[in-house]
Amino acid sequence: MGGKEVDSSLGKEVEYEFEYNPELLFPISRQEGRSRIPVEASNLPFDGVDIWTGYEISWLNSKGKPVVRVAEFTIPAASPNLVESKSFKLYLNSFNQTVFDSEAAVIETMEKDLSEAAGASVRVDLYTPDHQVFECSKVDGECVDELDIEVDVYQPDAELLKADSDKQVSEVLYSHLLRSNCPVTGQPDWGTLVVEYSGNQLDKESFLKYVVSFRQHTGFHEQCVEQAFVDLKKATGAKELIVYARYLRRGGLDINPYRSMNGSLPKTQLRHRFHRQ
Repeated sequence: MGGKEVDSSLGKEVEYEFEYNPELLFPISRQEGRSRIPVEASNLPFDGVDIWTGYEISWLNSKGKPVVRVAEFTIPAASPNLVESKSFKLYLNSFNQTVFDSEAAVIETMEKDLSEAAGASVRVDLYTPDHQVFECSKVDGECVDELDIEVDVYQPDAELLKADSDKQVSEVLYSHLLRSNCPVTGQPDWGTLVVEYSGNQLDKESFLKYVVSFRQHTGFHEQCVEQAFVDLKKATGAKELIVYARYLRRGGLDINPYRSMNGSLPKTQLRHRFHRQ
């Protein structure tokens, strides 16, 4: 399934549907954003996944009793499409008054619909509200947010990144100052950007300026992380590189894109999250 034309209902007030409706899902071609980085689907410089967490998952069991779960959706970065987040929320909401015989039937339905929308196999895991899905802690790395920098660039600019080719390091840097804007609604998206790399040592002030430069940028979460990956790889000449972001939830969903050079997961693992999430 390819990306659709931009639907006039996106970004506008809509009525919620409470009966299951897979047609609510709105796929968008990843290549539309990647062409501006630029990267091509046939030669991606990264592997990775997008981990979505859904906190408002509910349906009715065979007796009409509500079931509530927390969901984790894993979408391959190599899939041709991403799913627009508002349409994702509307789709999940459509389960609320729908009867399913079992949790397995819900997982099977979601995996089928989301895989068709994304154009690749999507994994769905469901957890009870009392299940400890995540560990809240700080990153095992250096936060650069307290550096005293002067900023006047608020659109992504790879030229801000500086690295010392005479110093080879392996380190983890992160910033909580990531902010971008949704292309559909115009609403701000807040997150934390983490970089794990081995290569030319990044100038930390330049890295922080680069993170802040996304502040007025309009782009999907996934595209912001992919742009950061490409820019950081070029700046550091990285031999190993992982770039990921953990975004704050909006509409009961948070989106956490991970990109790496070799398909590995971050040292902190997927279960890690930050306190403000």
